[in-house]
Amino acid sequence: MTETSETTRADGRTPDQLRPITIERGWSAHAEGSALISFGGTKVLCTASFTNGVPRWLVGKGKGWVTAEYAMLPRATNSRNDRESVKGKIGGRTHEISRLIGRALRSVVDTKALGENTIVIDCDVLQADGGTRTAAITGAYVALADAIEWGKRKNFIAQRSQPLHDSVAAVSVGIIDGEPMLDLAYVEDVRADTDMNVVVTGRGLFVEVQGTAEGAPFDKRELDALLDLGVAGCASLREQQLAALVASTTE
Repeated sequence: MTETSETTRADGRTPDQLRPITIERGWSAHAEGSALISFGGTKVLCTASFTNGVPRWLVGKGKGWVTAEYAMLPRATNSRNDRESVKGKIGGRTHEISRLIGRALRSVVDTKALGENTIVIDCDVLQADGGTRTAAITGAYVALADAIEWGKRKNFIAQRSQPLHDSVAAVSVGIIDGEPMLDLAYVEDVRADTDMNVVVTGRGLFVEVQGTAEGAPFDKRELDALLDLGVAGCASLREQQLAALVASTTE
């Protein structure tokens, strides 16, 4: 972690501090796995649906499949947006984020151990205040873990199989007024000189780094500072995920 700064942000946090994080596991009574996750004002409902069987292109290969779909409710932001399903066209941003979530989850899944089963994670943004994709990835992992345990209880997955070989979490980082900061709220995100999303496994390995200089270009020193913040932030999120998964829920 970089040395502590005396800078105080608009919401009172220090540059290296996450927003208040809550993970409400088992939120949905119907899904095989679910989690309502909050990163401050950003709230995302992640539901995992388990199906015994795989897409046609995977039949007979002895492997399972994990994928994700991302969407925002019409009034997740300060003005209403039409539902993309009603408009009849899914936007490029939605496709991009859906694929990102799917890639992040598959990075920690052994598809052979999963067997010929499919898990679809739906990530629906109820309220957006920056970092919706990173919150979605972090919550989706919890929903996925519960769906896999459901599959074991129903004997769709062998009891000794370990489809999950690690955890995965994600967080946003950015440079604002020349200072690297962790977990950007919307008011920070829109004025960041550099905006980056970091996806990291529980072992501290990078799955994906998405970074753009929105304003001034950044140097390697600043990049290293952002990555350090991201890795430390994801380590804290991993602890929150594990705490949620060990807590008892009513089936």
